[in-house]
Amino acid sequence: MKNKRFNLLLIAVVTIVSIWSLIPTWQDYSFTKQLNSFGTSRDSLSYAMSHRDDIENARQKSLKLGLDLKGGMHLVMEVDQVDLFEQKAWNKDAKFFSIMDTVRGDVAASDARVIDLLASEFKKANIPLSRYFYDIRNTDQEIVGKLQKESEDALNRAKEIIRNRIDQYGVAEPVITTQGSRKIIIELPGVSDENRVRNLLKGTAKLEFRLLREQEVLLRTLDRINTYLAQNGTAMQAPPVKADSSAAQATATVPAAGTASPATPATPAAGQSSKPLYDLVAINQYGIPVTSAHSKDFVSTLFHRADIQALLPPDTELVISAKPDDYGNKAEKFYTVYLVRKTPELTGGVITEAKATFGSQGAQPEVLMSMNSEGTAKWARITGANIGKRVAIVLDGVVYSAPVVQSKIPNGNSVINGIESIDEAKDLEIVLKAGALPAPVRITEERTVGPSLGADYIRAGMLSLLWSFVAVSGFMLVYYKKAGIAANIALVLNILIVLSVLAGFNASLSLPGIAGIVLTIGMAVDANVLIYERVREELAEGKTITGAISQGYDRAFSSILDSHVTTLVAAFLLYTYGIGPIQGFAVTLMIGTSASLFTAIVVTREIFNALLSKNLMSDKSFG
Repeated sequence: MKNKRFNLLLIAVVTIVSIWSLIPTWQDYSFTKQLNSFGTSRDSLSYAMSHRDDIENARQKSLKLGLDLKGGMHLVMEVDQVDLFEQKAWNKDAKFFSIMDTVRGDVAASDARVIDLLASEFKKANIPLSRYFYDIRNTDQEIVGKLQKESEDALNRAKEIIRNRIDQYGVAEPVITTQGSRKIIIELPGVSDENRVRNLLKGTAKLEFRLLREQEVLLRTLDRINTYLAQNGTAMQAPPVKADSSAAQATATVPAAGTASPATPATPAAGQSSKPLYDLVAINQYGIPVTSAHSKDFVSTLFHRADIQALLPPDTELVISAKPDDYGNKAEKFYTVYLVRKTPELTGGVITEAKATFGSQGAQPEVLMSMNSEGTAKWARITGANIGKRVAIVLDGVVYSAPVVQSKIPNGNSVINGIESIDEAKDLEIVLKAGALPAPVRITEERTVGPSLGADYIRAGMLSLLWSFVAVSGFMLVYYKKAGIAANIALVLNILIVLSVLAGFNASLSLPGIAGIVLTIGMAVDANVLIYERVREELAEGKTITGAISQGYDRAFSSILDSHVTTLVAAFLLYTYGIGPIQGFAVTLMIGTSASLFTAIVVTREIFNALLSKNLMSDKSFG
């Protein structure tokens, strides 16, 4: 009697909790339907504001849809471990860079571990790894082990930093996993602004504060580069410009470096030019070197060439501004060219807080930054020693701003401006808070699932679920009569439990997950079929309906338990070693299998006990 009461209480609790877990999903659906009914009218905004807390609470607790159902982005990103190893090296020379270039080519053509390719190339060159890595007393095997540990740590750090960025961006239920030794798989359901997410993930967030060299040094350096290119017969060929571009129609004479007359960078004519650099970089009316938007990428690549860098003053680098400026010319915007010290005075590792906001005039977005105690002390020393000089704020190799130091800054505060929109400022805030990636990452594969395609998948998935339920429940009803009704009630509760667990644990329902539910339906009635057939065998031997049901459940239990345990083990292995869609299938299969064991053994038996107590069962109740 006590066992019966416990079973009834357990069934009631499971049913109530399942329904309660799915209430936010129904509320989210109702709110969305109501908002869509308003269209783009002002009533929609008014309704959203008046029910803001309820809408956000329902959306947060509702059953989430996976990438294939809701739409979104699937990305495969690769950590540049060659760059990571270059950062770890010391005593670098031309031979080292030659070997690393070969390794970079090998990596692009192979899926082998980068450390194995690196060790192989050094072995071919008959150069010990200790010449460039760690201690000279280390063996190659010891260095390979250390570098492998560095690469594993870099992959895990990159994964966590990307997760932090995505979490702060606000994507619900992202899936982020590692694959192999250098790849990260990312699934972002419901993403609409793909370019923004792409830029957010790719940015290394390597923040540096660098001193600018004097303007005269910059102009002399550009003269030297121009002379070198002209003497070596280098014909500059910038990317083609669209016909409607104002830059394509610009005609101006570029003056010699150092003069202060207006000029516009123009695309050079075919053939040799006497001023190959100044065909793309001009000195404007303020004496500032600038390049146009269509030439910017080409000029940036040129500045990173080894032969060009050899012409620069020691410990300097030519970089370009992140954002253009019109310099009084409203028809076209130009990017400023800077000569900065290569060694940063301070890096972004000291940043403890970043906040996107608007400037003092309330129009220009900017990011305010605070530093830790170490950074505050260094920043005070740097600003105090360089009053009247300019310090460039460089993020991922481009200059966001280069303010003049007016006075010593003792509180460790600084500002990044030169930002176009508040969304961009928020993205900068996110990457600075999440931290810099240990090495550059690049997107090697990208797929986008549109919302319309997701809606089609939902429709197809729900139809498959509906028809499988109708077919199975119809068969049970026709073949097993009254016992079939009990099986169908248990089947409904089974599906309810699966969906409620997914919603309760904030797991997402995907198309493979729907397939797992369909398979669960089949497994659930399979357990009932085993029980019912045992009961029919007992009835055929002349036992009473009460004794037949008791014996049927007892004798079928071991077979049901064995089949469900083996399915659970298989589903667990799929979840452990699978990725993405396979894990979605495995999760629903594990939940459904556990629920099936409960509903088939406990729920249907209590239904039969209730019917027997009211004499509503007979020999014909099992078909």
